[in-house]
Amino acid sequence: MENNSQDEMIIRETVQPLQNAAGWMKFLGIVLIVYGGLIALSIIGVLIAWLPIWLGVLLVKSSNNTRSAYLRGDKYALIASLRNVGSYFTIYGVLTLIGLIFSVIAIIILLATGVFFDQFDSIMEQIEYM
Repeated sequence: MENNSQDEMIIRETVQPLQNAAGWMKFLGIVLIVYGGLIALSIIGVLIAWLPIWLGVLLVKSSNNTRSAYLRGDKYALIASLRNVGSYFTIYGVLTLIGLIFSVIAIIILLATGVFFDQFDSIMEQIEYM
């Protein structure tokens, strides 16, 4: 019996940093779900609305599991919470890499076609006329 109580105490101490952030995780999760719902209102947004909704659901689940792990000392809830947080960062990291790759490709295309320099010249001309 004492060993079980000690395990629960170790789990509570381990989950404490996540427990401190659980409110913010739930808030951000709800904001992402609402944001995804608003994006889904547009025709093109329907195609990408699932991403913020999915990220929001992961954060809300992680928050709930964190609270459960803290209150009950449940190691399975702690594992589920960490798995959800890990999935959130993996998805967000992949999306960030995709965004960076597209940004670099766009800059290369703009530089290769001279569009960037045409825009730069017109801006400089407008500044000279002021």
